[in-house]
Parts: sequence; C-alpha cells; structure tokens
Amino acid sequence: MAIHFLLSAKARTLSLKAVFSMSEDKAYETFKALRFAETDGEAVCPRCGCLESYRNAKRRNFECAGCKHQFTVTSGTIFANRKMSFTDLLAAIVIFVNGAKGVAALQLSRDLDCQYKTAFVLSHKLREAMAREQASVQLNGIVEIDGGYFGGHVRPENRKEDRKDRRLKAHRSDKRQCVVIMRSRSGRSLPFVVANEGDACPIVRDRVGTLATIYADEGTGWDALHAGWDTKRVNHSVAFMDEGVCTNQAESYFSRLRRAEIGTHHHIAGPYLHAYANEMAWREDHRRVDNGRQAMLVAGAVMASRQSRSWTGYWQRAA
Repeated sequence: MAIHFLLSAKARTLSLKAVFSMSEDKAYETFKALRFAETDGEAVCPRCGCLESYRNAKRRNFECAGCKHQFTVTSGTIFANRKMSFTDLLAAIVIFVNGAKGVAALQLSRDLDCQYKTAFVLSHKLREAMAREQASVQLNGIVEIDGGYFGGHVRPENRKEDRKDRRLKAHRSDKRQCVVIMRSRSGRSLPFVVANEGDACPIVRDRVGTLATIYADEGTGWDALHAGWDTKRVNHSVAFMDEGVCTNQAESYFSRLRRAEIGTHHHIAGPYLHAYANEMAWREDHRRVDNGRQAMLVAGAVMASRQSRSWTGYWQRAA
C-alpha cells in the first residue's frame, strides 16, 4: 500500500486545481517561456529572427524592431489564431495528458465549458504536436513489430443460417485498416497505418537501422524482413515467448490502443486512425514520466510546431 501511494505521488506533480488557480498572466508567461526557450523567454521575430522587439503589454503582442512584423506568442504555432485563454489552453493540455487511455472530446468540452467541435479540433491539434517527436526517429537494437486491425466492423445477420464467416477476406469490409507498431526496447515507438501488415515492409526499411534485430510473429507479411535484417519469429499458436523472442512490448501498445477505442473513444478508425495511433505511441513512450513533465512536453511541442494545415480554417490553410 505504501509503495502504491509513493508511485502515485511521483506520477502526480501537476493538478488541474493548480492550473485554474494561476492567473492568466502566469499562464501566458508559461507559454512564452516555452515558445522562446532558447532566449530565456525573450521574444524572437518568427519572420526575420531579430532578437529586438517592442512589446505591447496590454494586447500581449510584439513588433519586430527590424522588419516591423507584429506577432504574438502563438503566431505560427498550432495555437495560432486562438480564441481560448491561456489558462484554458494549459488546462486542456493537463486534462489531455492525465488520461492514460485518452480523453474523449465530449468530456474535454464539458470540463472546459466549450463547444464539442472546439474540443475535438483542440484534441487533434495536441495529437499532431505529439507526433512531432516521431518525425525523424530511427529505431535500433531489438525492435518488435506487430500489426492490429481496426475499423470495418461487419454486423452479423440476425438468423444463424444467413451468417457468413467474417474471417474470410471476401466477407470483410474494405474500411478495415491495419496499425503496424515498430517498438524499440530502448523505449521509442513508431506506428503506421496501412492496408495490410505486409505493406509496412517498405516503411521498415526507412525507419529501422540495418544492424537492428527484429522480433515478429509468424504472420506471412513479415517474411520479407529476413532479407534485410536479423529477424527472429515466435509462433503465438505455440508460445508467447520462445527463447527470449517475443512481441510483448508491441502487444502492450495494442492493449492501450484497444482500451482507448473500447472504453474512451468507441470509434477511432477511418481518416483519424493515424492520429490516435500516434497519441497512444506517445503515451506508451512517456508512461513513466510524471504528469507535470508530460504536460510541459506537450506544451513545448505545441509551441515548437508550425501552424496546422489539417485543423484550421480553409482561408488560413490557403494563406
């Protein structure tokens, strides 16, 4: 009991109560410090890089002394053209990272007292920022690879004599997609969405080092991996681990993703599946990090990411 309390205390370093008790100015200074971290919070012009600027404290904007460009703390970031207060944005990040299996947009909208569409777009912007960490990662060492299928549910017929074997390819839905996870035992995870497991082999060539050792199951889609890597297989119909070879880390990722689908979001397939897959990979990689540091990692990624082109107005996307 004492050990469980100690672990829970270490994981809880930032509370929602602390966020809402801070002033708007303090929340603003937090985002400012994250945006201009390299200059210790001193504003830098995003257009010309000039270090000298004039600050309008009342409107919280800056004017570059060189090119006269006016900008704010969130200009050019995922939170550009924001309407929510800095306190609400910081609270949204804390609520988002506190959900071990994700946070539903409806729940976020209730907690922040905002529209559902606002919470939905805000959540996907945070997922986009999370995926920034995985953009240029290459895996080495022991890498576990596995695939799981999502979406494309085919409802069985009412009468037994009319039912079909949904395991057969002819009776499956074309909406079904495969999430392939490549997870290094050093702690990094890379998810990708493809049509079938075997379609991920070209992606493996780009994201896994040639000296890595790959662990996979007996799926025929992974046969091509033997040509480029030291690949070891485990037959799950016989054993979950065979002489140290297993895909338990990959299965742990799918456990979190499945629980997020069943218990939180209920439906994560379709065009947004890759966003949820990246989110759960980030949560798996940072599962042993306290929630305060998680919130700052996400906030830092948000302020370092460029303005979203997927989650913005059509006129902003065309600009």
